[in-house]
Amino acid sequence: MGSKERINRHKENIRCNILRAALAIGKGSGWNSVSMRKIADSIEYSPPAIYEYFNSKEALLQELARLGFLQLSERINQARNNSDNDPKAQLLLMWAAYWDFAFAEQHLYQIMFGVETTCCDINEPLTDSQVPAALFSEVIGLLVGQVEKAGEIIQKYYYACWSFVHGLISINLIGRHLPQKISEQILTEAISGIIDTLIAPGNNLSKEPYIEEV
Repeated sequence: MGSKERINRHKENIRCNILRAALAIGKGSGWNSVSMRKIADSIEYSPPAIYEYFNSKEALLQELARLGFLQLSERINQARNNSDNDPKAQLLLMWAAYWDFAFAEQHLYQIMFGVETTCCDINEPLTDSQVPAALFSEVIGLLVGQVEKAGEIIQKYYYACWSFVHGLISINLIGRHLPQKISEQILTEAISGIIDTLIAPGNNLSKEPYIEEV
């Protein structure tokens, strides 16, 4: 390994240590307690050294949020791949994976969506944050088929599902805990109900796979 590669690896290790330290502080004391000085003290670096990697706390939290969206997307995609070819079954498993991620990585979820904290200040949309919606929309498109205004219909049903799931997650994360069994039952019944309205015979939606025009 050349000197340039060693330097780059060293810098990447420091960058990862900074992110891990910020996440540890956020988990232990809450995101409002995270500061560049506390991170520096945690990894025994000077605050100016931290700013060489992230020019602000907001930039650091934005990167953590981006990594959170990558993890979430991976779980959703894995759930889809582990299911059969029935779009409804896929959606149920994908939303269950979303739900599981929110509680397994609740501190990341908080900064990704601003639950009980200020959402990270993002000047430009994070491309990675759009991947989960794209994954869900693709499967919803299989149910919608080739119909007029298919894009609007897909968006409508995605946000109907997301707003319900995110709302139920938020209720639990802010301390108003529902029993797990009841929460999961509500989740399954609600998502099933939304999907059933989409595929109801009265909708006259074609069952041909939806293909987004490019």
